[in-house]
Amino acid sequence: MKLLKTPFTCYLPVLALFGLCWLGLPGESVAKGAVYVATVEGDAITPVTVGYLDRAIREAETARAVCLVIKLDTPGGLLEATRSIVKRIMNARTPIVVYVSPRGARAGSAGVFITLASHVAAMAPSTNIGAAHPVTIGGGGPLERLSRTFKQKDQEQDEDQDTQEKEVTSPMTDKIMNDTIAWVRAIATERGRNVEWAVRSVTESISDSEKDALAAGVIDFVAADLTELVAKLDGRRVKLPDGEQALETAGARVIFVDLLFRERFLRVIAHPNVAYILMLLGFFGLLFEFTHPGIGFPGIAGTICIILAFFSFQVLPVNYAGLALILLGIILLIAEAKVVSYGLLTLGGVTCMFLGSLMLFDAPGEYMQVSLNVVLPLVLAIAGITVFLGAMVFRAQRQKVFSGPEGLVGEEGAARSDIAP
Repeated sequence: MKLLKTPFTCYLPVLALFGLCWLGLPGESVAKGAVYVATVEGDAITPVTVGYLDRAIREAETARAVCLVIKLDTPGGLLEATRSIVKRIMNARTPIVVYVSPRGARAGSAGVFITLASHVAAMAPSTNIGAAHPVTIGGGGPLERLSRTFKQKDQEQDEDQDTQEKEVTSPMTDKIMNDTIAWVRAIATERGRNVEWAVRSVTESISDSEKDALAAGVIDFVAADLTELVAKLDGRRVKLPDGEQALETAGARVIFVDLLFRERFLRVIAHPNVAYILMLLGFFGLLFEFTHPGIGFPGIAGTICIILAFFSFQVLPVNYAGLALILLGIILLIAEAKVVSYGLLTLGGVTCMFLGSLMLFDAPGEYMQVSLNVVLPLVLAIAGITVFLGAMVFRAQRQKVFSGPEGLVGEEGAARSDIAP
């Protein structure tokens, strides 16, 4: 009874609620014969997406659902995360339907492989699919283009010169390209889709609208909305690891698999812009704590931000050269307050931070890069604060001392007694 009266028990309801949010609040009860729907809308394909879709497939399999519909709208994503999703779809015991939706959506890059791997592929009007050319993504080296095409200019004016194209490649990029081509060919062959189009989407980055994709045999049909999709799925036969199965979607209940609180939180902090801001807040929070010990809050907040940033770096493809440049830039800005360099250290620190911010994430496309709209204001703000503090320190050092024995130097005084000697 004494334990129940301790203050710690006051926190038990809060801890229990947090635990439910982290593990996922109880959702709808499983419904046999239902159509489950998972939504990947506007997000890049990351390990967070892998976890969400894996959970959706497991729930659909456990509930013995008619099928799982993945509403897809993605600009692309990480190659390894895409491979994990494709592998899970290819081995699913429940039919997987990829529906590129809503209107204006796209299945770009990684979305092509996911769409091709589905048992049934559909698209909404005014959508597109394609541009699956792979780009080297790694945790260390600089971003490389797999191929660069150099064409001679003014070929219409110079008819005597033939058009030449040269591809700058390396053994590593050739391996990645050949492996990706073999992979997409195997997926398209297994699902009975247009193999030639699939290969060209990788080698030539072609992209088609829903009508062209339907005519090319890339998708199975076009559906205006989810209701029409469910209606067109009825009676369609799909091939599963256990054998063929006919979809019976007529009158089926539609259940949406929502993101859990944990998945929503991880999706937010896994964004490059958020990870970049968390990293800077963490560094400066710890710096403030070390230079002004005893406060506590900056150190605790900075540690939390650093840990969350490190998680994001684990999910995102970090270029450690960019991270090193940012750290060097912060060190140079701190040194400006200690060493009189007349702005040279500040200029070097701002340059390092700016270049490091652009190189921080080694990934293709703007969806996996830190936005300039975030980099420029932060770098300029940090530089401005550093210059202001440095100027204040420099001005304070040049001011005359007004207290202590040093303050008496040069002052005039009246002697009230004899001065001896």
